[in-house]
Amino acid sequence: MFAHFRKRLSMALVAAALLPSVAFAQDFTESQKAAIGGVVKAYLMDHPEVITEALQALEARSKATEAQGQTAAIQANREAIFSSPYQAVLGDPQAKIALVEFFDYNCGYCKKALSDTRAILDKDKDVKIILKEFPILSEGSVEAAKVAAAVNILDPRAYEAFHFELMGLRGQADGERALAAAAKAGLDQAKVKETAASSDVAKAINHSYDLARQLNINGTPAYIIGDELVYGAVGFAELTHKIEAMRACGKTSC
Repeated sequence: MFAHFRKRLSMALVAAALLPSVAFAQDFTESQKAAIGGVVKAYLMDHPEVITEALQALEARSKATEAQGQTAAIQANREAIFSSPYQAVLGDPQAKIALVEFFDYNCGYCKKALSDTRAILDKDKDVKIILKEFPILSEGSVEAAKVAAAVNILDPRAYEAFHFELMGLRGQADGERALAAAAKAGLDQAKVKETAASSDVAKAINHSYDLARQLNINGTPAYIIGDELVYGAVGFAELTHKIEAMRACGKTSC
């Protein structure tokens, strides 16, 4: 009990120390404020760990607030996230569990995470992976994304082979390399190039940009599963853990 009381007192003292002096103006004289400041300073000098505890508590509160905001944004944009006509889908489109990925064909971490995508598709037949073209790294990224969106429009069944081909290439992706990957996936290059310049492709790319702004996504890869936004190439084990939780209780953490 004493430890709990001491911790609460410590937090109160830190808060008091950080408040501007105007907060005391109506209740204390100058000499009283000076005395209080001296007590607080002496306590903090003797117990500097209190400052660390306060900063840790502030960081935890900030992360919780951010997570709540992200959850609210996901819920508000659920249809655009999971059911957009512009998205590409790997795996069974009717699968019950959806993993959404915002990616860039020139993102090194996205390339690293490609094996995670393959492993998930091979392991979990009731999981679909929804891909959002989010070209933010270069003009080549934009060119590649336009070709990818065109492939998805022309032949959604060919998109998976195209995606793994282009994402698996070494070096920088651009329009030319994307068109070569499309041809390897069985599509006519001229038709793909024509479609890539269409308004439908522009709408598909802008859809991802607009959605990313709503969700405050500014990097790749970024995943959405359930009501959680996950940043970075977190790896197969972490993604699988969240998928299994979704299967068990409908949330990423049971």
